Amino acid sequence: MKTWQYWHTRGGVCALLLICASLTMGCNATNDNKPNPAPIVQNDRIDVHKAPGCMCCDRWVDHLHEAGFETSTTEISDINTFKLKRGIAANYHSCHTAVTQQGLVIEGHVPASAIKSFLAAPPSNAIGLAVPGMPVGSPGMEMGDRRDAYDVMLLLNDGSAEVYRQISGQSGL
Repeated sequence: MKTWQYWHTRGGVCALLLICASLTMGCNATNDNKPNPAPIVQNDRIDVHKAPGCMCCDRWVDHLHEAGFETSTTEISDINTFKLKRGIAANYHSCHTAVTQQGLVIEGHVPASAIKSFLAAPPSNAIGLAVPGMPVGSPGMEMGDRRDAYDVMLLLNDGSAEVYRQISGQSGL
């Protein structure tokens, strides 16, 4: 025979489960007073190719996710050959290379804001954007409050490049 304490404890557990379930369902309800998370950038899936185990590349991918991009990541051992086949001259290389659905390249730690504006209206003579090297303070290369100034380069079909955007060491991204 079950005691009063047994049934009392069972009833309390059931009540607690019911309360939790109803609260969880309430979390899924729409609340128009809260801002919506960043929308996924339409038609802008980015495939990231990187050397195995590179942590700054992983942090850059996190930066893209926070900006609403959908990504996939592939680790390849001979990343430099991949870059050269994509038309990226060696002086613009960084640690990872991304390719958009349109076939445009994003080389290195390019800020998501620059990628979004570039993809909204890519010049017809461009193959993509690049941040050569690994500037401190660029997305994925954060080191406390330190931010170096750097240029986002517009890579052109003829192998040349021009400054697409200048990033001030003080202004952030």
